[in-house]
Amino acid sequence: MKTTTLYYIYDPMCSWCYAFNNTFNKLKSNLDDSIDIIYIAGGLAPFSNEDMPIQMQEKLQAIWKQISQYNGTKFNHDFWKNNKPRRSTYLSCMGVISAKLQNKEIEMINEIQKAYYVNAKNPSNEDTIISCAKNLGLDINIFEKDLNSKTTLDLFENDLNIKRKLNVNSFPSLVLKYDNKIYPISIDYHDSNNILEQINKII
Repeated sequence: MKTTTLYYIYDPMCSWCYAFNNTFNKLKSNLDDSIDIIYIAGGLAPFSNEDMPIQMQEKLQAIWKQISQYNGTKFNHDFWKNNKPRRSTYLSCMGVISAKLQNKEIEMINEIQKAYYVNAKNPSNEDTIISCAKNLGLDINIFEKDLNSKTTLDLFENDLNIKRKLNVNSFPSLVLKYDNKIYPISIDYHDSNNILEQINKII
């Protein structure tokens, strides 16, 4: 039997990944059970303590509005008034990987997105990530040790290496590995069947 893997390359602070959630969930529910789904933390923006430039803030706010018009995804724009945004998503990626060590990977992605886009909290801040872990009922002492550990950093670096090998430069991305060959899958934010058809044609 051939091994088939669907790689989902994401960043928990990527607004387009957030917009893709419902469609991706529909896709997963219709995929053949023989397909392994592997989440890869893509690392949208490295660690930074610098405030996000106003021009970048305005650009992201415009993207949020564009997405809302595109597929109805709702964003809490109070984030931009209540926080000092930073162009820094690596910590949130490591938060997901730390949660994965406690078998709560997908739940943590959802929790970070909820904190960011619904509750206007800043996932670039460690206290927000820890709060998300608490909300999921994770062992918080273990989580806090894992969050900045070499083990988690190594796992994150492995994800980044996989992203590079898959030649992925945008989020979200889907890549199918079938019979040791790699097939980029086009994202459709509205129709999971369109994505499913692409996959079924390959396998």
